[in-house]
Amino acid sequence: MDADVPGTVLKRERTRDAVLELIESRSPGDAIPSERALCALLGVSRPTVRAAVDELVAAGLLVREHGRGMFVAPAKITQELVAGDRALGVPQAAGAWSSRLLEFTTLQAGARVGRKLRMSPAAEIVYVARLRLVDGAPMAIEHLHIRAELVPGLSAQELESGDLYEHLRATHGVHVHEAVQAIEPTVVTRAEAGLLDVPELSPALLFERLTSDTTGRPVEYVHSLYRGDRYRIVSRLALGPAAEVAPELEGHHPGIPPGDFAHGDAITSSTRGDIQAGG
Repeated sequence: MDADVPGTVLKRERTRDAVLELIESRSPGDAIPSERALCALLGVSRPTVRAAVDELVAAGLLVREHGRGMFVAPAKITQELVAGDRALGVPQAAGAWSSRLLEFTTLQAGARVGRKLRMSPAAEIVYVARLRLVDGAPMAIEHLHIRAELVPGLSAQELESGDLYEHLRATHGVHVHEAVQAIEPTVVTRAEAGLLDVPELSPALLFERLTSDTTGRPVEYVHSLYRGDRYRIVSRLALGPAAEVAPELEGHHPGIPPGDFAHGDAITSSTRGDIQAGG
């Protein structure tokens, strides 16, 4: 379709909004009308409908299944960033989150991780790779680097069940207090695509987090890859004094493991690309 034809952009936008309204009126897994039916319903051409549908599929709001039709995609997991006393609000995550251990070993920190954790490159860390799942579906790949001296006897069970920060506090006496987290867009490699069950080069979000304890000592460096079609970031900006005190946070978001953070300690989050949230 010629984008220079007057009204084309507006028609495409209105078609997208109409399909989006159909999606929002249904539940995840529900079918929506076929492209041909949408053409008749909306009174637009097949290319206009297809362009709108393609955009919504790429955004992770619709799923095409060959031979079956189009369906509302699973709801996205939302991480909310807020400015104020709590730099990062962590809403309760939907679905049942679980972990599958991919790798678990002790090794030397090396130069890069050693710098981040402020320790000798020859000092030992516990390296963990785990696949995070929601209701059994893969959502993220996490790579954790933890000071080995802080977690003697850390077990695979602690890494696969419950929340890690709670295990650190209750079992190892490590009280995490603050985390600085950066977020940037990326794409998945072939190996990552296989684990996440998405096509190679699919969009993803890369999280890097450095967590410190109550003394300011770095405890953990993590980089995680979250599916771009199932995960989104929402920023809430305080533009003036609050009229009322924000309610206590409950639950957790798997992007930020629960633990001391869930009990009111500070988290600082920044998004690369000169977008800052919190502080």
